[in-house]
Amino acid sequence: MAEGLRERKKRQTRQYISDVATGLFTERGFEAVTVAEVAQAADVSVNTVYNYFPAKEDLFLDRSKGVVDRLSRWVRGRRDGESAAEAVLRELREETETVSPRIGLMDGYAKFMKVIQDSPALRSRMWAIGQEVLANLEQTLREETGAEGEDPMPALMAGQINWLHGTVIATIGQRMLAGGRPAEVSRETLVLLDEMEGLLSPKVLKYAVRGAA
Repeated sequence: MAEGLRERKKRQTRQYISDVATGLFTERGFEAVTVAEVAQAADVSVNTVYNYFPAKEDLFLDRSKGVVDRLSRWVRGRRDGESAAEAVLRELREETETVSPRIGLMDGYAKFMKVIQDSPALRSRMWAIGQEVLANLEQTLREETGAEGEDPMPALMAGQINWLHGTVIATIGQRMLAGGRPAEVSRETLVLLDEMEGLLSPKVLKYAVRGAA
């Protein structure tokens, strides 16, 4: 469905406010900037900021929704004969090989990570997002396999599969903070993915195979 004028303007306003806030946070640090200062810099009211962003952390982590359901999307989109873990490994490799900014492989990511590193509030929110990712993935695995509510396997497998994604994202962030270049970090991450796959048991690698009897 085509985006209407009203929806487009709202999306553009939301993005503008987030961009202004990100610039301020990057320059001065997350804790040092108030929502009122963001509103003033964006030439909107404080109420308008809160209409778009329920919490201050949302101004900086405005794309967290896409992260929360990423693993579930990848698992649901797995190919015939492909397991949940194999689908996530494939997607991570594709993102890494293409030096995708979606996983932090871009110039300027170190500044973004530095803001998070220096802010207890943002680190706390990142942890909460990680828990949402894990819970979302577990629910998806239950739905995809038809597992009963008391079956512990989806939770156990979600932990293993989430480990792949979480480790890759954390490693990229650390390497970029240390001054790594996107292409260089991409090559290192591909090696890491091979090593991580080698640590997974056959049971994990063959869980939730699409089309399996």
